[in-house]
Amino acid sequence: MAKIKKGDLVQVISGRSQARGGDRGKQGKVIEVLVDQNRVVVEGVNYVTKHVRVGQTQRGTKTGGIETHESPIHVSNVALVDPESKKPTRVGFRTETVTKDGVEKTVRVRYAKKSGKDL
Repeated sequence: MAKIKKGDLVQVISGRSQARGGDRGKQGKVIEVLVDQNRVVVEGVNYVTKHVRVGQTQRGTKTGGIETHESPIHVSNVALVDPESKKPTRVGFRTETVTKDGVEKTVRVRYAKKSGKDL
């Protein structure tokens, strides 16, 4: 089971500080998780400018120019945000028994280590 998933609120914990033009301390939702590269794309973090060649769509409108979008960041440089204190925390797993339709099943649940709340 993954520690960081799509839709989680994370905070950047390494890199240049915001005073020096970096992203450390910024919080954002995870847009995409690239499992094979150990990277995540976070909303509003690690913006890059990309020069796209000018083209035309089928309707005739022009596309291209300079676009900015989020670039992947290594998963070790982000930490999950605790839902209670809104500060970065580590993720733990615990097993719970769930009864559904008279059948008991053990399920792994992610929780924030600082507050103990389920994620």
